[in-house]
Amino acid sequence: MTTPTTGSLVLDGRVQPMAEHPGWHSALLPSPAVQNHAANLMPLDDGALGCVWFGGTQEGMADISIHFSRLPRGSDRWSDTVKLIDDPTRSEQNPILFPAPDGRLWLIYTSQKGGNQDTAVVRCRTSLDNGATWSAPATMIGDAGTFVRQPLHVTPSGRWLLPVFACRSEVGEKWTGHLDTSAVLASDDHGRTWVRHQVPAGVGAVHMNILDAGKAGLVALFRSRWADHIYRSISHDHGVTWAPPEPMSVPNNNASIQATVLQDGRLALVYNASSRRDATARRAGLYDDIEDEPGAATAATAPRPAAQATASEKTAFWGAPRAPLSLAFSSDAGVTWSPPVTIDTSDGYCITNNSRDKLNRELSYPSITQTPDGRLHIAYTYFRQAIKYVTLPLL
Repeated sequence: MTTPTTGSLVLDGRVQPMAEHPGWHSALLPSPAVQNHAANLMPLDDGALGCVWFGGTQEGMADISIHFSRLPRGSDRWSDTVKLIDDPTRSEQNPILFPAPDGRLWLIYTSQKGGNQDTAVVRCRTSLDNGATWSAPATMIGDAGTFVRQPLHVTPSGRWLLPVFACRSEVGEKWTGHLDTSAVLASDDHGRTWVRHQVPAGVGAVHMNILDAGKAGLVALFRSRWADHIYRSISHDHGVTWAPPEPMSVPNNNASIQATVLQDGRLALVYNASSRRDATARRAGLYDDIEDEPGAATAATAPRPAAQATASEKTAFWGAPRAPLSLAFSSDAGVTWSPPVTIDTSDGYCITNNSRDKLNRELSYPSITQTPDGRLHIAYTYFRQAIKYVTLPLL
């Protein structure tokens, strides 16, 4: 095995004890890519942990592809990375692993043109052998601007619920996120057809994370484009209708979160304990730091619609620190949360997405799961250079 390195980081996949946290272990997943981002963890049917993420030179570039690594049961080393998708004309992002009840393992991901998220479609592959071999890529949701991030949820009736968000922009305006909305796609035929259920009054609430809170119904947690708070919504009819998202007391910095339902019924949430109030600078111009072809509208130069022209109107906030990475628990379906436990810390600098210069210090886009032995497993972006894995006993 050739050990990839990124600067002083050694991405060898070896799971080692963390001296500062007895009982905790960590690893940097193997990857040859300059940039690694947006991990999703999932226990697989053979007892392994699977992790997918996107990697390449820079988010939005055509060389950004989907990568996959496994931690076999009982092993102390993540496997060499396998590139699952490599379309040289599109940027593939935000992958999800979904072990379906029929034994198929799904890979679901977005595919877009350059840094234009409003061109994204959702594509998929499936595997019958826990990711050893895969079907050919296929378009799953062809509506331009459709994005995914969070796991697919299966209700007790067998209905599949896929949370999505629509990246929208006005004519002549480059996408910046201020018009994004969330919805749930429901399938009663194992993913062959889907029915869309819109989340009401939810502009700016994205990355919808659906959780089964028992008698409280289905609870959804959202990232906020406004970089203010994590938002929360409830459904009492198995995901068909949703209450308008409401802000919680937990902060959000316009970066991804993830929560899971623990074996003891609590919710465990991993997030950045920061918001726009902690920002000392704001990212200007292009979100992805990617220039368009000459003559194309950009976020900095395109005309803004009248409804978004004044400072009093909400606009997406980019640049709030993406750190520290924190863990909190809720025993009341997300109404209240415990004080945060710090998983990792830095100053969270994220004013650029360019990883070649190694300026970014974000700890972001976490994924969390619990295995039958009770341990928690978390994966996240480390400085936009690596995917870091941390495992710890239940707190």
